[in-house]
Amino acid sequence: MKDFVSYGIIGLCFLMISLQNLVAGEKTDSTISEETIKLWKTMAPFYAPSNQFKDNFGKYKSPLKFYDGRIVKTAADWRQRRQEILKKWHTMMGEWPPVNERPRVEYLKEQHRENFTQYTVRFDIAPGHPNTGYLLIPDDAKSNQSTPAVLVVYYEPETGVGLKGKDRDFAFQLAKRGFVTFSVGHDYSLYYPNRQKAEIQPLSALAYGAANAFHVLANRKEVDSKRIGIVGHSYGGKWAMFASCLYDKFACAAWSDGGIVFDESRPSVNYWEPWYLGYAGPDFRKRGLPTKDNPRTGLYKSLVKEGHDLHELHALMAPRPFLVSGGSEDQPKQWRALNHSIAVNQFLGFENRVAMTNREKHAPNPKSNEQIYQFFEYWLKQNQLRNN
Repeated sequence: MKDFVSYGIIGLCFLMISLQNLVAGEKTDSTISEETIKLWKTMAPFYAPSNQFKDNFGKYKSPLKFYDGRIVKTAADWRQRRQEILKKWHTMMGEWPPVNERPRVEYLKEQHRENFTQYTVRFDIAPGHPNTGYLLIPDDAKSNQSTPAVLVVYYEPETGVGLKGKDRDFAFQLAKRGFVTFSVGHDYSLYYPNRQKAEIQPLSALAYGAANAFHVLANRKEVDSKRIGIVGHSYGGKWAMFASCLYDKFACAAWSDGGIVFDESRPSVNYWEPWYLGYAGPDFRKRGLPTKDNPRTGLYKSLVKEGHDLHELHALMAPRPFLVSGGSEDQPKQWRALNHSIAVNQFLGFENRVAMTNREKHAPNPKSNEQIYQFFEYWLKQNQLRNN
């Protein structure tokens, strides 16, 4: 890791970033600002695994192979393969209703806090499912669609704006840094159209809800719709991961210790639960790890049996950047899954698009949060990423 941040390698990284910008079709300055260089020096170590996990792909099947075993050999092949993954997972989880790109937003309350205005708003997170959240607009945001934005997802929106909990106030902190933010919550999951007969696995329904929330931000006059990210912790980490992977209008994403792959040795990596991917009707299995007496249910049972894992979804991010803010549930060993996304990006000609930080505990802390904020600062402000 220390070798990676040597000045010689850092210099190559800066050159690579400039080339990446050109590949993405961006307008770039002839020089990179000192602020951007300083920020990248801080971030660079997080974009490569340690020697222990370098080139270690674990048990995971390569996303660069079609389900029938054919190898992806060209960019056109990858576009076809990407659609295959997306179609497969939507078919398995349940097809979304059309995303509402012009959601009706009701403004209920306005409050000025520090250097931004907080609006309490209501919108339909899914048809027939009204939802209340907090929209934060910085005082210096100009009405020319130039401000980057971040959607923050969790159990309830109050946490994201600093009215509840500790070290999970992502919307509040990013708004103070000049981002338009939207804090959205949904208690324990989203069943569409209802819990009695959900047509979509609940975690995918949450991702669909985030796609609708995306357009609440995208339709604001201050927001650059090409520069909208998403972040969440734990339950919100799962939500943010599925939303960003399944809806490619999100420019980048940060997933905080939600569990990025299936792992039945970790009780909190609980994709088997019926409020995530184990839904099989209104009569829920007993909560807890799958056992002989309390077996897997719903789609999760089929996913495990057929050898699917979430690294397939990660690959859908390429070449969009993402950060795994890992804690107790996403430990360094998860580079074995992330290496597959690195391989996809390299196949497409991109470097430094997959990052992971690590802390000991599940709960975020000021240091891990600062790393998240730097990630968004770099990709949505300094680097001016465009996904054209």
